Amino acid sequence: MSSELMSLVAVTALTAFLWIPYILNTIMVRGLLDAVGYPQDPKPLAPWAARLKAAHYNAIENLVVFATLVLVANAAGVSTANTVLACQVYFWARVVHPAAYAFGIPWVRTLAFAVGFGCQLTLIIELI
Repeated sequence: MSSELMSLVAVTALTAFLWIPYILNTIMVRGLLDAVGYPQDPKPLAPWAARLKAAHYNAIENLVVFATLVLVANAAGVSTANTVLACQVYFWARVVHPAAYAFGIPWVRTLAFAVGFGCQLTLIIELI
């Protein structure tokens, strides 16, 4: 398996598990029945959990773009030092992003997002 595909697996695994902490907070705050149901006036999540939930949505939205680019590059046989580095950096940017988001560190969160976007642009440029 190529390095780019391994990075895609790592990013996908990270995204797949991001929901666990904020769901645990939902259960702790609202109780199991309200957590799995549709309460009319739900208790708010802890601020960090609400931010992590937003970061998870962002990760899912960006995974669609990243995965498409990696899979197209793989299908086209495009693998360069730039694509390998972009995929590895993208993974670490996606690790930093939800952590910075959950802990409420705005500049780090924004920088991590921008770095990830730059990695996506690198993949686009290498494909063109």
